[in-house]
Amino acid sequence: MRLLLHMCCGPCSCYPVKTLREEGIEPVGYFFNPNIHPYKEWDMRLKMAKEFAEKVGMEFHADEHYRLRDFLKKALPAEALPNGRCTMCYTWRLEETARYAAEHGFDAFTSTLFYSIYQQHDLMRRTAERFAAQYGVTFYYEDFRPGWQEGIDISHELELYRQPYCGCIFSEEERYSREIRKQRKKENKAKKRARLEREAREAKEAQEAAAGCIPASARG
Repeated sequence: MRLLLHMCCGPCSCYPVKTLREEGIEPVGYFFNPNIHPYKEWDMRLKMAKEFAEKVGMEFHADEHYRLRDFLKKALPAEALPNGRCTMCYTWRLEETARYAAEHGFDAFTSTLFYSIYQQHDLMRRTAERFAAQYGVTFYYEDFRPGWQEGIDISHELELYRQPYCGCIFSEEERYSREIRKQRKKENKAKKRARLEREAREAKEAQEAAAGCIPASARG
């Protein structure tokens, strides 16, 4: 099987490439990441993706156009929608990967995005499957997340640059802004409190049901 592997960066490619080769699949790397900013960061990640491919002897393709303006045209309107920016980002990169795979004779495609423990895995999977059907190419799904630490270890062994944030200027702000981190911490606490209250309520109702009582939530 000729497989196109979308690479978000060098470090995140370590475990997926190792795993695919163990499965008898020789992937071809493809770097398309208009979400990475600023220019120096994008250039560094492109260089690291190339360096990784060279070190492990993997064929490598890349879109070497820095697309900041195109990204902003898409991201700013999407920012107003719930989860809009990240959805747009996954959609753009996975569609381009599916299109490139179909146009260049690949049997299937996948992405190192499925290695990350921080990305929205199920959303990405649905998105990839949609574009696989649209472009007539197979989406090769594999959950690479169990190898998270192993991938980190390999990246250190290969002395690859490890980025401190996801990629776009929005994620950079979210990574370093104290105000945003404080707000997220507050939101997470509220979500945790709501979850604990719900679980306690459900447990109480289960106990009441077992005892033959009418749950409080069902009383008029």
